[in-house]
Amino acid sequence: MKVLLNYSLPFALAHGGVQTQIEQTKSALEKIGVEVEFLRWWDDKQFGNVIQHFGRLPADIIRAARGKGVKVVLSDLLTDAGSRSPLRLGLEKWVRRIGPHVFPRNLLITLSWDSYQVADACVALTPWEASLMQELFNAPKEKIHVVPNGVEDVFLESKPVERGKWLVCTATITERKRVVELAEAAVISQTPLWIIGKPYSETSNYGQKFLQLTRQYSQLLRYEGPIADRSKLAQAYREARGFVLLSTMESLSLSALEAAACGCPLLLSDLPWARTSFGNNATYCPITSRDGTAKVLKEFYHGAPNLPAPPRPMSWVDVAQRLKAIYEKILSAPM
Repeated sequence: MKVLLNYSLPFALAHGGVQTQIEQTKSALEKIGVEVEFLRWWDDKQFGNVIQHFGRLPADIIRAARGKGVKVVLSDLLTDAGSRSPLRLGLEKWVRRIGPHVFPRNLLITLSWDSYQVADACVALTPWEASLMQELFNAPKEKIHVVPNGVEDVFLESKPVERGKWLVCTATITERKRVVELAEAAVISQTPLWIIGKPYSETSNYGQKFLQLTRQYSQLLRYEGPIADRSKLAQAYREARGFVLLSTMESLSLSALEAAACGCPLLLSDLPWARTSFGNNATYCPITSRDGTAKVLKEFYHGAPNLPAPPRPMSWVDVAQRLKAIYEKILSAPM
């Protein structure tokens, strides 16, 4: 079996969880004996049994692959759709239902709504995204598989230490992550907060506002940039009083899983991805005003020492074993 991994956005143009997901998936598959390469679009001699595409691949490309005897797995992150209101999701479902009857074919090809139906398998990170694949895009239920992200062994094998005074937030400094709003709420509630990460752009207004806040309130807001050393990051989670991520949208946060692996109590935005992933094993905050967020943050800070640790996440090798089983299943099925 040979698997080709594919992604449409160059890593050099963005940084974030998808790069980690793809790199860790490749490494873990190789550890369990699966031959893996990145898809080389320029190489007409490259061979593979399965293409796993991270994103939504146009249906015509999926059909072309299957015409060559190659099975296709879609691992699409429904980050945006998964964070929308029930009303908007209902409207989108209606639009997708009538779309094939009223939209021009060229537009439908661009939207790639039928990719989920044509692919051999669809991998969702959460049960919530699995339901969206079925309800919004009519993916056949038997093709949908829920395989969450894994966590590196350095986090899973980290040892408990005495927890300190800081809540920790590990995130890219960008509007979607609401790091400025979280920092402002920490100032209002006088809650010690350690932010680990880097701005998408330090010259952006959002990045500048964040840096100004950390300089102005350095006693409450700890910021030293990102932590590249994974063992040091695991230590930060172990020493933290709790972990906070109040973004407006997520698929399945790798940093939340890392914190969970280190036994860190979680405070997350009250969104379906979080509820379906952590259930009663996390505390939730609605996406609300700074004052409302400050109230929840302060309550979490004082209650964190008495909260139970979240369940242990899967390792990346566990993820690879599940993916291998999916590959074997679709390869045994006829085209």
